[in-house]
Amino acid sequence: MDQTATLHPTEGMFLRIGHFFKPVPLMGYLAGFLVCVLWEQMAGDGLSAILGLPKMPVLFGILTIFKVVAGVVNLLIKGDAFDWATLVQIPTALVYLTVIYLVPLTLVCRLSVKPANALARFLQGFPLIVTALVQLGLMYAVLHIWAGVSDYRLITLKLTLIAVLFTLSLNIINGYMGEFSCSHPGFMAIGAYMTSLFTVGLFTSDKVLGDAVFSVGAAYLSFPLALIFGGIMAALGALIVAIPSFKTRGDYLAIISLAFLFIVKSFFENMQSLGGSRGIGGQPNWATLPVIFITVAFGVWTINNFVTSTMGKALNAVRDDETAAEAMTVDTRKTKMAAFLFGAFWAGVAGGLLAHVLRYVNPAMFSVQKLAEVLAMVYFGGLNSVYGSIVGAVSISLLGEALRPLEILKWIVIPLLLILVMVYRPTGLIAFKEFDVRQVFGPKEVD
Repeated sequence: MDQTATLHPTEGMFLRIGHFFKPVPLMGYLAGFLVCVLWEQMAGDGLSAILGLPKMPVLFGILTIFKVVAGVVNLLIKGDAFDWATLVQIPTALVYLTVIYLVPLTLVCRLSVKPANALARFLQGFPLIVTALVQLGLMYAVLHIWAGVSDYRLITLKLTLIAVLFTLSLNIINGYMGEFSCSHPGFMAIGAYMTSLFTVGLFTSDKVLGDAVFSVGAAYLSFPLALIFGGIMAALGALIVAIPSFKTRGDYLAIISLAFLFIVKSFFENMQSLGGSRGIGGQPNWATLPVIFITVAFGVWTINNFVTSTMGKALNAVRDDETAAEAMTVDTRKTKMAAFLFGAFWAGVAGGLLAHVLRYVNPAMFSVQKLAEVLAMVYFGGLNSVYGSIVGAVSISLLGEALRPLEILKWIVIPLLLILVMVYRPTGLIAFKEFDVRQVFGPKEVD
């Protein structure tokens, strides 16, 4: 009997789509996206002109649609002028999305099932690192070509990758450890400032930090050291929260960590030697797309190894029942401390990358709004899940960009969406799902 016959029409449709793409391995999706981005480079401008779009859509046509919607909303609320002819851009943007992305992606994915699975099976004969490097290289090629169309795409992609690392670092604490921490923007701020102090203070002449200490031609090679320095300083900052808060339980960590966030922000606002409320600018342009991609990929791999290690299992035991974990000889204090410092380290690294993408840093970047953003990403994507953090960060980042034309209404739509997710999926979209690297890069064996 057909399983979809007893389901709601919407559920049945999603189930059929799931079955349709079930035999497609990651290699097949990457090949599909590669064809899409190359096809867009060849035909994107021409198709946009034929469809009457003002220019080639930068975010799959979604941004174009919401610009038109924002025009209608402003007409209704503020009485602003609106060109009704732009309404036609909504269906034409959808046509662009279908022709450039959906149809080619579907065709290539299905037609490449056998060769993609065969190639993935062949790569399984090599060490896992070889398989991972081949597919990550293909993924980078797709992103590089896609982002090469415009500077807007490039900056959006960079910020989205940083958001993935930042969200994952918070999921260690709020998801895997089961505590509610509000201090992560503070750790990010410490990482951003300390990394900037390293790069600007040592290698760049700046009106805030003075003349460069060193004049080295290949100074960009020190950027990994700067990121590690920023991460370590953020981890040391986490000690200030961890030592008093882990003597307590429950909501006290949330209160202490929120107080820490305000202290850090106030500290940098009043620290005139670091630029005060204006912050530090002039960071060297070292956070290129390859650097960010490699850092985030390494961060995801490291964090996944951490949460699937013995320490990660102990962390889950502490989350489920701390008293029972102690009875089973788990050193709960050491486990929580290690996880908290580890999460703060990667938040600091994400802060260092952010400061060098934007090429400035100031205390206003790490406000309560930043906390709300990262919490939305963690809880929307799913607790206790690497998949969830990636999905949450990418979804909220792209949704935030797509809704930007709606201005203040953007901060009504996103919370409403989050409320719906919390009502119908309280732990998030993809919660408590283990990220098995061999399964991700391997073939799809379907009965």
